[in-house]
Amino acid sequence: MLITLKPLIYKTLKNVKLRLRSVQVFVLLMCNFQPFFGQEMVHKEILVIDPGHGGMDSGAIGINGVKEKDVALSVAREIVRWNHSLLDGKYDIYLTRYTDTLISLGDRSKLAKALQADVFVSLHCNHAENPEAKGMEVFVHNSHNSYSKESLALGVSILNEVVQNLGIRNRNVKSDNFHVLRENTFCPSVLVEMAFLSHRDEADYILRIKSIRALALAILLGIDNLKFEKT
Repeated sequence: MLITLKPLIYKTLKNVKLRLRSVQVFVLLMCNFQPFFGQEMVHKEILVIDPGHGGMDSGAIGINGVKEKDVALSVAREIVRWNHSLLDGKYDIYLTRYTDTLISLGDRSKLAKALQADVFVSLHCNHAENPEAKGMEVFVHNSHNSYSKESLALGVSILNEVVQNLGIRNRNVKSDNFHVLRENTFCPSVLVEMAFLSHRDEADYILRIKSIRALALAILLGIDNLKFEKT
């Protein structure tokens, strides 16, 4: 009797397991496709943050040995952290590099275009022969395009946040033909020269993790102050 029941019991258990698995799959599908069951998909603006230089290209080297590539990447990472911890992940933020690697200027622009970025911000540090030169300046592209006004407004907003809250000197918004700006005319785009590594005080300031976090927060809030719409 036991011999004849074994196949039946095995078949029954197999059917139960299959049904349970089907239920699990259904629950997973429900979780992953909630928007199709009455919940609206939340659109997040896409920010592409571009930490300048990287790899063999160190960028400017400060009077105290600090490297531009390291500062830019540290600030970019902190922008991502602040977005999650302070703004509850309000933005989808992508970095053009996440490690100490060299990414071509063309690939940085291609990433922003492929992601259909709403905002593009390239992070750099300044250097000058004059050791007294200091402050932050922001660049927009020097040609007129669909987002020229928005780029200018973005630059002003970032500068205002940094200057008012951190006391860094305002060197204003300027225009130039930087590659990453020239290739990113499909969204508001700026290049931020955060501080002068050739200035003793600013080079020492930028070495502190608290300063990196403060700069990142000010830049993120400068972006957050403005709302952009695709044209």
